[in-house]
Amino acid sequence: MTLLEYRIFHTVTEQGSFARAAQALHLTPSAISHAVSSMEEACGFSLFVRGKSGVSLTRNGEALYTAIRQVLAADETLSQMIGEIKGVQRGKVRIGAFNSVCVAWIPQIVAGYRQLYPGVEIEISQGTYDDVISWIKNGVVDIGFLSTESTRELTVRPLYRDRLMCVTPKGFRTRNPAFITPDEMKAQTFVVQGDATDADVQAFLAKYHINVRASCRVVDDLSTIAMVEGGFGICIMPNLILERSHGDVDVYPIEPMEYREFGIAVLNPQMMPPAVRQMAAHIEAFAAKRRSEAPDTHAGLKPGESF
Repeated sequence: MTLLEYRIFHTVTEQGSFARAAQALHLTPSAISHAVSSMEEACGFSLFVRGKSGVSLTRNGEALYTAIRQVLAADETLSQMIGEIKGVQRGKVRIGAFNSVCVAWIPQIVAGYRQLYPGVEIEISQGTYDDVISWIKNGVVDIGFLSTESTRELTVRPLYRDRLMCVTPKGFRTRNPAFITPDEMKAQTFVVQGDATDADVQAFLAKYHINVRASCRVVDDLSTIAMVEGGFGICIMPNLILERSHGDVDVYPIEPMEYREFGIAVLNPQMMPPAVRQMAAHIEAFAAKRRSEAPDTHAGLKPGESF
């Protein structure tokens, strides 16, 4: 099978349709259909289930999907390396990020990177920690932002400490007007998110033996703040979220200070294409600038070795 057939297989899978894949690849639908049939003949089994609403992978097709992504990623790496040797900046970088980084960091990171490398295509995927882990392992993204509490078997280069804050309904009173303590939270009702999103908050609650009584469970940050504003309870959020998300609520620092630590992860640091390696360095420089703006929070933070 050829690289073109691999690209067609991948595009049909992503688009869910021969017609949409043909448009994306600037080929005719008959050329797409012929290529898929040729692959199925070479494999000796069906790759797609055809239906009125489109196509989907068979179990055998799913078994090949990750391997074909890896082949295409290796081809992209080779092409970028050749371009780098020639002095041409090109390629593609795919980034996976959780919500607060996507909102507060990604626009600035991408804008700065495009000024340096205008010929590089950038794709952004937003999801939970579990989503990003899956995307890295399956080759959907090249670089993923992850909390150090959520890494599992992946290695994360820590870059930033994001202070945890307590968000309360307007007019909520604490013992000390300048902060709230974990002990004060034990009597409160919480608005919580899923573990895949809230790994850092779950770690905080476990550390201080806070048994959560939850009146509301949501899946995103804006909904969480809205529920707190509506009087459903308090919540704990990283400060990065609160830089861009606002509501008619009160926000208290937590004492003693607690934080989530996050950074970036890649599947294989030794096999990063040039454009991805440049992006990793660019993200590290951006994070270093942000750390310098909040030195107290980052005292003692010792990021690992560069990729």
